[in-house]
Amino acid sequence: MNSSEVQGKKWKGEGTTLNLENIVIGRCYEYIRIVNPAVGEKNCSEIWEAFKNAFINKDPCSILPKDYELFINLSLHEIPPNKSLFWENNQLLVNSFAGRGRRYMSLADTLFGFFGDFLNWCGQENSAELDYESCPTTEECENNAVESFWRMASVTYAEHSSGVIHVLLNGSAAGGAYPDPGFFADYEIPNLQKDKISQIVIWVVDDIEGPDIESCGTHSVKILENRLKTLGYDVTCTDNYKSVMLLLCLDYPDDSKCTLSSSAPAAQRGPVSSDRRGSWNKLMIVSFELLLQ
Repeated sequence: MNSSEVQGKKWKGEGTTLNLENIVIGRCYEYIRIVNPAVGEKNCSEIWEAFKNAFINKDPCSILPKDYELFINLSLHEIPPNKSLFWENNQLLVNSFAGRGRRYMSLADTLFGFFGDFLNWCGQENSAELDYESCPTTEECENNAVESFWRMASVTYAEHSSGVIHVLLNGSAAGGAYPDPGFFADYEIPNLQKDKISQIVIWVVDDIEGPDIESCGTHSVKILENRLKTLGYDVTCTDNYKSVMLLLCLDYPDDSKCTLSSSAPAAQRGPVSSDRRGSWNKLMIVSFELLLQ
């Protein structure tokens, strides 16, 4: 569907995020100064202009991934080996687990991904203005500004990943832990550079209060494992990876899945406090911090 087919109609999606220019230029400086200064100097104003020119003054349903090539080239930097973290259906969890690049570097932890994370934008045909009222959804047209941005970003992220790469899937997702079609299936797996990758580690983690729908070796996860092995990758898969589960348990400390083993108190040393619950809470926090390092 192109814009002429919906002329006179308001797009179904949310409009451009207010103060978009200030937000993304600020994010750029935050990234190169605080989050990851190792990337070196970047011209944040130039990156913004390249980003904006990818979709401004164009039919909002005719934006292609290649329109973001200059933006990607200006914002590109090295992704450390063994740090890549791919995902499906668990964006907030991945952002927390990656720790802004401290543990892993997900797409959102790169400069080009950090730039657009959780934002929305689109332009208007024959206008230099952003559309703050509404933007097309992917259901209305696939070649919209945001969808094409993330396709290009996903391809670039996959191409520059190396060493051991990690994939975090949601075993409670109703649509399947490994959706196909999906960004990982369609844009990331085909663009992995096999000669640069030593192993692919899959983690299938259930929501704490969600159902256990999928596990390693079953349903869509099995399809993913077979696809990667057919491509010649060394693949391992783990259900409910402990470090991720501990992170989830911070929000659900009383859930049965978050009960620590009976042997855990043996780690305590010294006199036992009369406030046993307070001491145990401190021990739990220290344990979480150590295991999440």
